[in-house]
Amino acid sequence: MNGIILLAGFIFVLWLGRAILIPLLVATFLWYLINAISAYCRKVLPLHDADAHHTHPIAAGVFDWISNIIALCAMAGLLYLFASQVRPMFSELFVALPAIQHKLVEIGVTLSGTLGIRFDASLLPNVTRIASSVGSSLAGIATSVGLICIYLLFMFVEQATFDKKFSALFPNKTQFKKMRYILNSIDTNMKKYLFMKTLISAATGLLSYLWLHAIGLEFAGVWAFIVFIANYIPTIGAIVACGLPIMFSLATAPTLHQPILVAIGLIGLQILLGNIIEPKLTGKTLNLSTLAILINLVFWGMIWGVAGMFFSVPLLVATFIITAQFDSTRWIAVLLSADGKIPDKRDE
Repeated sequence: MNGIILLAGFIFVLWLGRAILIPLLVATFLWYLINAISAYCRKVLPLHDADAHHTHPIAAGVFDWISNIIALCAMAGLLYLFASQVRPMFSELFVALPAIQHKLVEIGVTLSGTLGIRFDASLLPNVTRIASSVGSSLAGIATSVGLICIYLLFMFVEQATFDKKFSALFPNKTQFKKMRYILNSIDTNMKKYLFMKTLISAATGLLSYLWLHAIGLEFAGVWAFIVFIANYIPTIGAIVACGLPIMFSLATAPTLHQPILVAIGLIGLQILLGNIIEPKLTGKTLNLSTLAILINLVFWGMIWGVAGMFFSVPLLVATFIITAQFDSTRWIAVLLSADGKIPDKRDE
């Protein structure tokens, strides 16, 4: 009974503190992503190994700064691209949403007449309401940009002292090794997941833009951006990334030629990049159950909305690794795993 009360209290605190916790998660995500990009940049630069920091500390430090600057410039470039190109298209799309909804109703009436069945307009997805809900979630994150930047700044400032603080927190050598192993596992898996997911999402978004632009679909930049963002959300993200452009094409195209091409292109890209290439690149290192991912997705979506769905997998990865390291919680890690195999427990 006490456990249920504690769980309910924890969920309530998560919901109540979402205005503070979501910006913190966004900042952590950006911090991880910048560090992941920086780490991959560092590998192609000279003096990237650990010994170089002892033999050539100044030169190695300079190359570290160069890799960090490259990563920051990459993030700044993406933000500039969104602000200058994609955001104006979103404004135009929102203006056109009522007309799109009306067109979808007309299509439903026509199909129902052809098939001889009764049509209920309320069964159609309310495009305006869905867009408003997603837009309000994104706007909530956008209005917290100042808080996100503050969090991010202090994370980079404190980054150099993490090891010293960690050593002070765990003076016992056995405890220190165990906690260091857990944190290193989370750090390695999270960086790999975020970097590869971002790479795949960017490739999917870019190829989607080229395809949609080539076949003449309006707001190709908006749909490509939605594909990029939605790819971070498991399962449902792929449905949204394909479904919205297809629905828009159905509502605006005079024939079925364009919607069919949109469906073939986007679904084909999702299968190729999401189901074939991505598992090969990541090596299925996460080893998470699909059912666990879906339940986790619904859970965080109910608490934090779209932002919760976005961060559901990174949070599940951290939970999986942590629960695998303690005898009392290893059963949770087994349930979360895809095949019952979980990380070895570090006892020393």
